[in-house]
Amino acid sequence: MTRPDFDEIIERRGTYCNKWDDMNAVYGVDPADGLAMWVADMDFRPPAPVQQAVERLAAHGIYGYPAQNPNYPASIRWWMQNRHGWQVEQDWILTAMGLVNGTALAVSVFSQPGDRVILMTPVYHAFSRVIRAQGRDVAEFPLVTENGRYVMDWQGWAGLMTGREKILILCSPHNPGGRVWTPEELRQVADFCKEHDLLLISDEIHHDLVMPGNSHIVTAKAAPDIADRLITLTSATKTFNIAGAHVGNAIISDPALRRSYQGVMAGLGLSPGMFGTDMVTAAYSPEGAEWVDALVAYLDGNRKIFDAGVNEIPGLRSMPLEATYLSWVDFSGTGMSPDDIKARVANDARIAANAGETFGTGGESFMRFNIATPRANVENAVKRLQAAFDDLQ
Repeated sequence: MTRPDFDEIIERRGTYCNKWDDMNAVYGVDPADGLAMWVADMDFRPPAPVQQAVERLAAHGIYGYPAQNPNYPASIRWWMQNRHGWQVEQDWILTAMGLVNGTALAVSVFSQPGDRVILMTPVYHAFSRVIRAQGRDVAEFPLVTENGRYVMDWQGWAGLMTGREKILILCSPHNPGGRVWTPEELRQVADFCKEHDLLLISDEIHHDLVMPGNSHIVTAKAAPDIADRLITLTSATKTFNIAGAHVGNAIISDPALRRSYQGVMAGLGLSPGMFGTDMVTAAYSPEGAEWVDALVAYLDGNRKIFDAGVNEIPGLRSMPLEATYLSWVDFSGTGMSPDDIKARVANDARIAANAGETFGTGGESFMRFNIATPRANVENAVKRLQAAFDDLQ
């Protein structure tokens, strides 16, 4: 494999790119001199086999209805076995239109309007959006901080149960806190779901993006006894920066759960497009695995630079990043209001970053920064933040 050049600056402005072209409309940050660090995609090209797969389709020039490609589920099975030690059967794999869609389908199938869906907040904001859009209630179960990292608060959460809870959504690894949950923690989640008769949706989209020294455990392996109440969501899109393909997997080993989920998919007429499945097939390969290893090493370097620079600013603290490429920075030590913090980041630092309150209870003093960008951008962001808060020095 030719070593990928993650330092290459690839111009994304003017390409109908949500991350770069919409930051002015959303944050008031001019793309001409702003830095886009909000939307969770990367500013890197995928590995060569993915690009070659797209070029093969384009060269053929016929874009009719695709037949099922047997290499597509086989590549998913190979990846899960070789990268995660998880043996997945072909009939367990259902293809969703991305994991937000996969989550929304599960909420629709396994709950009713007025039911409560549990989120461990702060957590990925799209979860609450699709829950509320379907007339369900969001039950916020706040994480607590111990030694600078998030932990689960089982004692506190027991008192929040009302009997209307039907589903618990687990973000593993956690977005935005970057936690890799331990096998013991996953076992506690499973036991809680069994005790309260909850369906567990385990969103593991970041499971390949784990920093050195940490190991992600698939929930299905940590708690094999809850297969009858577990839906695992995975995708190649985050790993390989192909989110525009809108393709992901709902992996369901229990036949009854799978029939229910698959029935709603069939009723909505959902089926994957040829580009997404071919891109995934190419990505889930030995060369793709080498590319991911190089990517994680590069992201680890970005993480160290960003954390060191941010943590030099009095009142700011970046939560230790165990996985993902999303840095979660706590500004509470500045004593500033969330609005003042957002104004400095957007207007003074000219950085578009996610406001913490959008992730739910517990995120109010935080902002999320995407560091999956060439290192020059990360270094520039650090300098801008230090300048924007230089009166705190």
